[in-house]
Amino acid sequence: MPVANAHFHPEAQAEYEEAIAWYQVRSPRASLRFEAEVERVIRVIEGNPEIFPKYDDLHRYALLRRFPFSIVYQHWDDHVYVIAVAHGSRLPGYWESRR
Repeated sequence: MPVANAHFHPEAQAEYEEAIAWYQVRSPRASLRFEAEVERVIRVIEGNPEIFPKYDDLHRYALLRRFPFSIVYQHWDDHVYVIAVAHGSRLPGYWESRR
């Protein structure tokens, strides 16, 4: 079932903004590509939230192409809640306490 739009946990939003800033300092072009990739993955999630693998009983994750990040999210009814924009070098499950 498609969903209206995704909502970001405040810490996930901060992770997203920090990643954009990091890429912006190194390459404005890479920053734009990162933003576009996150937007693309969010659209795919919104269109078919159950397409991506489960992390556990509550969470799913989607890997980004060409960037070492994943989008961790919860899906229920017609809502998608992004829990983390997780860099691949972070400790797995560091975001599990987020609600």
